[in-house]
Amino acid sequence: MEIARRFKENPIVVNAIASHHEDQPPTSLISVLVCAADSISGARPGARRDTLDGYIRRIESLEKVADSFDLVSKAYAISAGREVRVIVQPEKVSDTDADLLVSEIAKKIQSDLEYPGQIKVTVIRESKAVSYA
Repeated sequence: MEIARRFKENPIVVNAIASHHEDQPPTSLISVLVCAADSISGARPGARRDTLDGYIRRIESLEKVADSFDLVSKAYAISAGREVRVIVQPEKVSDTDADLLVSEIAKKIQSDLEYPGQIKVTVIRESKAVSYA
């Protein structure tokens, strides 16, 4: 903030810098938008003061919750823990079972873990046949 003042930055910019950490109240729409953008940015997993160990523990616990279901072959937490992809064996899981399973996993994640924002849960039930001639 002092640097902005020293170089005679516009007062709106100086206020946006000062108000985004609540040092001063916002006096313009730009200051309010900067505060909102800072809040949104800081809500991302791992954005602030997140140690590598904490991040790894959170990812592992997310995968562990999904893996705890019998029908799950493997679960992968991706996108910094904002999504879990769950692989199931297609011969053991019907489409109806997959719909029920994805809901159960989401409920268990919601009840067992604390996390910012939403976590997308996807159950993948895929069968492939490949041949070469």
